Amino acid sequence: MKKVQVNEQIVVTSMGFRKNLVAYPRRMEFHGATYHFIDAGLRYLVRHGERIAEFLTLSDGTSDYYLRSDNCGANWTLLSIAS
Repeated sequence: MKKVQVNEQIVVTSMGFRKNLVAYPRRMEFHGATYHFIDAGLRYLVRHGERIAEFLTLSDGTSDYYLRSDNCGANWTLLSIAS
């Protein structure tokens, strides 16, 4: 499996919900391409003082994407892509 470090801000254009009503990205735009996620993997929160960050693993069926959010849903960062 090849892993590419990206660490760039992305635009999430669609959100979905899991069974327990936790929101996660369903679609994102990165460098002019649109990616549709079919599976949401691990999700965890990290707290450092007053700041909270959310980390997610998502899949489009071909590659795995590792994203970070500021937990407000306003700023999303694509950390890496594994294919």
